Amino acid sequence: MRPLADWPVADRAPILGVLTDIDDTLTTDARPDAEALAAIARLRAAGLPVIALTGRAVGWSEAAARDWGLTALAAENGAVALWRDGRRLRRAHAQPTAHRRAHATRRATAWRAVQAALPHARLARDSAGRDTDLAIDHAEHARLSGADVDRAAGLLRAAGLRVTVSSIHLNAWLGAHDKLSGARWLVRHRLGRDLDAEADRWVFVGDSANDAVMFAHLRHTVAVANGAGALVGLQRPPAYRTGAPRGAGFAEVVEAVLAARGRA
Repeated sequence: MRPLADWPVADRAPILGVLTDIDDTLTTDARPDAEALAAIARLRAAGLPVIALTGRAVGWSEAAARDWGLTALAAENGAVALWRDGRRLRRAHAQPTAHRRAHATRRATAWRAVQAALPHARLARDSAGRDTDLAIDHAEHARLSGADVDRAAGLLRAAGLRVTVSSIHLNAWLGAHDKLSGARWLVRHRLGRDLDAEADRWVFVGDSANDAVMFAHLRHTVAVANGAGALVGLQRPPAYRTGAPRGAGFAEVVEAVLAARGRA
């Protein structure tokens, strides 16, 4: 990863929009950083969309989708889309209701297997607001060692679930959706555009292994400083890193994009 200052102006100037993780990228202790909210407002004022992609529960994500100035948000790793329509908050699911019900039964069985092996494991506190996935807390309100996270992930994968690990939760679900599919869905559904055709004109900002699919797909990718060290071992790590952590780091990326547009 190179410092963000190494990102060429010629590469920044054509950026059409910003895709971003939420936890520890826009937030500190689950609350939005003032620098991040101000940066989102600057992007929207400049006519650039901002789409957030998170493993957080849809119930938790509703306030972010309603109040943070985002163009749209994909919660539960691409499973649920949220966006404002005037004063109303709209919601759409990537999976039909029957599939979600069947998957809930399989997730519950998988969670019992984890509990049997790791009795001290705890579900994330936002679990009551989840529609499509299982979230085990490893670094927010509860703590699991790296070895325990690996063991839980192995048990969940053995049960047929997809697994990712964010900075705070281990997320597991059934279905083909992920952050990338959620980004494609929202760019198409909300903007009428094709993310794959414009992959070199979007930038993604993140902080954890849960963002790996985004780092691998897009040309312009940035890690905020607090997550950069943990991402070095990815098969395709982010291209750049910010100097500041969390929301202040996100604001650095926004400043880089907007400054380049002013010089184009």
